[in-house]
Amino acid sequence: MPKGSFVGDVAKDLGLELTALRDRGLRVVDTGRTQYFFLDLQNGHLSVKERVDREEICAAAAKCVLNFEILVKHPMKLYRGEVEILDINDNSPSFPERNSVLEISEYTAPGTRFPLEKAQDPDIGVNSLQHYECSESPYFTLDVRNADDSVKYPELILVKSLDREQQAVHNLILTATDSGSPVKSGSTIIQIIVLDGNDNAPEFTQSVYKVTVREDVAVGSRVLQVTATDRDEGPNAEVKYSFFKIPEKFDKTFKLYPESGEIEITEKLNFEEQDFYELDVQARDAGGLSSHSKVLIKVADVNNHVPEIVITSVFSPVPEDTPLGTVIAIFNVQDRDSGANGEVRCSIAENLPFRLERSFDNYYSVVTAEELDREEVAEYNVTVRAADGGSPALRSSAVLALRVLDVNDNAPVFAEARYSARLPENNAAGALVLTVRAADADWGQNARVRYRLSEGRVRGAPLSSYVSVQAETGALYALRSFDYEEVREVGLWVRAEDGGAPALSSNVSVRLVIVDENDNAPQVLYPPPAPGPGAGPGAGWAGVELAPRSAEPGALVAKVVAVDADAGQNAWLSYELAKATEPGLFRVGLHSGEVRTARFPLARDAARQSLVVVVKDHGRPALSATATLTVVLAESVAELLSELGSAAAAPGEPAGSLTRWLVVAVAAVSCLFLAFLLLLLALRLRRWRRSQLLAAGSGALRGVPASHFVGIDGVRAFLRSYSHEVSLTADSRKSQLRLSAGSCCDTLPARPPAEPSGDLVPTGDHVAENGGQVSFQYFLVPSSQNFIAIPCISSQILVEHGNMVVQKPRSMKTYVT
Repeated sequence: MPKGSFVGDVAKDLGLELTALRDRGLRVVDTGRTQYFFLDLQNGHLSVKERVDREEICAAAAKCVLNFEILVKHPMKLYRGEVEILDINDNSPSFPERNSVLEISEYTAPGTRFPLEKAQDPDIGVNSLQHYECSESPYFTLDVRNADDSVKYPELILVKSLDREQQAVHNLILTATDSGSPVKSGSTIIQIIVLDGNDNAPEFTQSVYKVTVREDVAVGSRVLQVTATDRDEGPNAEVKYSFFKIPEKFDKTFKLYPESGEIEITEKLNFEEQDFYELDVQARDAGGLSSHSKVLIKVADVNNHVPEIVITSVFSPVPEDTPLGTVIAIFNVQDRDSGANGEVRCSIAENLPFRLERSFDNYYSVVTAEELDREEVAEYNVTVRAADGGSPALRSSAVLALRVLDVNDNAPVFAEARYSARLPENNAAGALVLTVRAADADWGQNARVRYRLSEGRVRGAPLSSYVSVQAETGALYALRSFDYEEVREVGLWVRAEDGGAPALSSNVSVRLVIVDENDNAPQVLYPPPAPGPGAGPGAGWAGVELAPRSAEPGALVAKVVAVDADAGQNAWLSYELAKATEPGLFRVGLHSGEVRTARFPLARDAARQSLVVVVKDHGRPALSATATLTVVLAESVAELLSELGSAAAAPGEPAGSLTRWLVVAVAAVSCLFLAFLLLLLALRLRRWRRSQLLAAGSGALRGVPASHFVGIDGVRAFLRSYSHEVSLTADSRKSQLRLSAGSCCDTLPARPPAEPSGDLVPTGDHVAENGGQVSFQYFLVPSSQNFIAIPCISSQILVEHGNMVVQKPRSMKTYVT
């Protein structure tokens, strides 16, 4: 068939779509031999690549089959195909020589057989040599003998005695024909020369000599010796041996000694190339008579070929998530020996995550037997060992380098389960806090880790406004200066994410502890701060305390109370007396701040003692504040006020201003107390008077709905019922509220009817009615920012001729607790 001829539809046989042929990587496996076929990926057809000659490929084999392998890469799988080569009658039978000479003595007895050279036809079956024909002769006839190997051997039989004097030469035509279509034939001319006088031809001791030799026999070794005898005497009995028309390649392999008949090997034998030799040996005497015998030499195979491992395909790199049973590599093992010597066993190490599977003939597949993990083993060198069945066995090996391809199956892992750092307050913005580190066991892009903060809030503000993390290095930076007194601890999560697809991530908690710095001075809560400009943190503080002159040593006089906004030792406070009017009279508790008498007050001790107490923390450097106490040695409040008054009269004294304000404060408290007692008395009197007025009658406000007088809401509703205008003066004791008489039909009449009305319902402290005068009580009302103080003293509302006059009370006081 010509090149490109269609052989078979591989795509159809494998059930593959044409579009998938390229994607799946189909190809014909190259075995190192001549490739007679190729796979056309356009149509999926197997076509002839090189012209096929069955006689060249398979010689005389009855069935000629060419094997080919189709490899599918995705997924890797090997398919085997067979192409049977059909013989055609393209060869004619042919003889080695077109003319041959046969010498026969005239004394040869009838019935003697003379072997002829056989014809060759490379075809098989009916196309091969089928029969011989010989031209007619009264002296000879043709006989065809079938040997054990089914080869036809022509022989010429003498049927009538020869007479040289009558006919010295006989010419015969031997024709060989096949049964092909069309029939082909070949012929040779046999010239028979009749010899005179020598009547006995040499005779071989055996018609067929058989011998078996090992293929590793040394060159020059003797194979066998043929022997022939001649019953003649003298020169006619001398026999010489020679090969009779053997192939040229056989003549190079063996040497026949003419005198002895010994056959010697002249070239190294190779069982794989030629395992059988058939030699025709001729024995010829001096008279020209000859005879023939066959020598059959069988070559015995020797285990002299090491198994050859041919790697067909390797799928590398191998993804680490490859399923079990996936084909990783395909290889072929060839051993040119035969029998047990050619039987090959393959194996790999047992500690590998692979196993061998035999596909067909000598093809093996390496498949995954366990799950792969690139993080444990990134590359495998799989050694394939092959051993034949000879004795001793021959071995060979090949190494498959398999690299494991990384798959993103590992999330980043932080070096620590959790991180914590201490950051001093008042840090600089942009200060490095700590560095988190995460490692990813994967490789390449899958192992590239980036960091970012998880969302969160600190004191209502986004976490990202406080700290940031560098995406590549994991360095955590403070974006602002922290104040321990505002934020003492920041908890956050840092996420590490790799570059795989899909990406894997992990989180770690970071605890940022703000370390207190001694940046706050102690703050004195008692005694209260001294008023005046310039007061601030660390300024002086003032207070007045009373101490009896009869106080015993250790008596509590006062206690300085201070706090520090810092923490730890920065907030540990200690108290000490820095300055005193009378040293030794008072002492201060180191940790309590209690001011106690250190001894009995003496008569010579000044009545007013000034103490300056210093409050220090334990920071580095230490911060402090002072508190100033004025202790008056007196037995009663009167003596205290007298002492303070005298202090106010002496402005030149250092504490004069403080004493003056102390006297004012004591006087104010006393006045407020007396005013409170008077207020209680007034309330009692007003309640008694109101009960008297209610008993006299209640018809003065007829026509006004009672709901306008229920509580504060009623008053507001009542006032909204009238159009009014208000005139206020800063220095007037009266405020005028004018109501237009014609503005509303519900305007109060100038003089209410005398008859009592049931519409007015007294409301206790809220409403009082007496002859045109109405009393309202005011209350303390809270607002969003402060308190609105409404006096509780009654105001007089006078109704005169349609006008309402609100009279402001003479005295108003407001108490707020």
